[in-house]
Amino acid sequence: VQLQASGGGLVQAGGSLRLSCAASTNIFSVRNMGWYRQASGKQRELVASITSRDSTNYADSVKGRFTISRDNPKNTMYLQMNNLKSEDTAVYYCLMGWGTTDYWGQGTQVTVSS
Repeated sequence: VQLQASGGGLVQAGGSLRLSCAASTNIFSVRNMGWYRQASGKQRELVASITSRDSTNYADSVKGRFTISRDNPKNTMYLQMNNLKSEDTAVYYCLMGWGTTDYWGQGTQVTVSS
C-alpha cells in the first residue's frame, strides 16, 4: 500500500488549503484514517481522524476550521483547512490502517505566513 499526500504550500494567515491523500488500493475497508502534523522541534500530533462510518474527531486547535472527509470511489482522503494560522505551519502526514497495519504518506509541507 502506498499513500500519496499532496496539496501543501505557502499561504497567508486566514487563507485556505486542501490536502489530499490518495491510496494505491481500495479504501472501503480501511479501519481508520487520519491526518497528523509535525512542527519543527515538536512531536507529531493528531489533527483529525475519520472512521469507516464517517465519524470524525478533531484536535481542539483546529475544530471549526478544518474538515476531514473521504471519497471511497477515488480512494482519497481530504483535509480542508480554512482560516489558517501561523501555528498551523508543519509537515502534514496522512495515515490509513488496514487490519493491524498502519501506513503513512510521505508528508506535505504547509507554511502559513503571518
